[in-house]
Amino acid sequence: MKKILIIEDERSIREMILELLEKEGFQTISAEDGSIGIQKAQEHLPDLILCDVVMPQPNGYEVLSALRHHPATATIPFIFLTAMGAKENIRQGMQLGADDYLTKPFTMEELLGAIASRFEKQAILASQSQQQLDELRNSIALSLPHELQTPLHGILGLTELLIEDYEQIDRREVLEVAEGIYAAADRLHRLIQNYLLYVELELAAKDTERIRFFRSAVTHYPKVLIANVATQVAKRYGREADLHLNLQNTTVQIADLKLNKVVEELTDNAFKFSRAGTPVHLTATVSDEGFTLWIRDRGRGLTVEQIARLGAYMQFERKFYEQQGSGLGFAIAKRLVELHQGSLSIESTPGVQTTVKITLSNLTP
Repeated sequence: MKKILIIEDERSIREMILELLEKEGFQTISAEDGSIGIQKAQEHLPDLILCDVVMPQPNGYEVLSALRHHPATATIPFIFLTAMGAKENIRQGMQLGADDYLTKPFTMEELLGAIASRFEKQAILASQSQQQLDELRNSIALSLPHELQTPLHGILGLTELLIEDYEQIDRREVLEVAEGIYAAADRLHRLIQNYLLYVELELAAKDTERIRFFRSAVTHYPKVLIANVATQVAKRYGREADLHLNLQNTTVQIADLKLNKVVEELTDNAFKFSRAGTPVHLTATVSDEGFTLWIRDRGRGLTVEQIARLGAYMQFERKFYEQQGSGLGFAIAKRLVELHQGSLSIESTPGVQTTVKITLSNLTP
């Protein structure tokens, strides 16, 4: 049974709505002013709130603002009931986060229709959220165990070789085995560090003090940093000749370590998902829009649907392509850029090319 809270200071209207909704099978709660309404909303957590606008302090707008700033009530559907039907009044309510607006006098059919519409929309959103959660769960189940086990198998296999054949292995082979162990351990370490960083960034996104701290740092020579990071990634893949740089310089609103991480993860993706012998271009420009970095590759690309679903642990066509990476790198880069008031977008043509565009604030006068 759906629970509806009615906040209305006019007793006759409040009782009329209560009677109507109870006849329709809803569980109802009522409040005669805004303060009691806020208290009952936080206490009972209704499925929907109907609230008058013009009431003694706090008024309806203040009630909505208070509820939207409280985590437990922030997402409860909210419908205003008011005699003020002016466009500016409606706009004010919608900007505060109201879901609908009913102008008095309204009919029973209009009220029930508005309630049904809110519940239908809520059901659709819940279904979409569940679908995304199921996709994420399946993606984690497919990708994360593989990403953890692959380097672990390498480490265990190579150390077992050393243990069993240490008397027959010459110094050169020992070096090769040690390099293999180091590479596998480095991959595992990077995955763990990325996971911890991703969790940290998701928590930081809800912490205004952390966000303010992030935005206080700057990088003075992004051109040099980007060139160094991109060159290191290209060497990792043995593709120095495929790297093409065309970079301008400025001062950007992001710490050098954070920018380093963004460039490393996105450049690594560009090399990872493109063939040797095809170019990877990094181009940076300075304009009124800010500092913009484009990273282009001629890899297998993504569809529009795949771009829309990009996120942590999301991989595509894994059964057709043997690929390393859990999808965390892109999610980390995107979150870092957004936390610094920047933007990150992707344009891609499957089988042709992918372009990642990053824009950050330019602090040079």
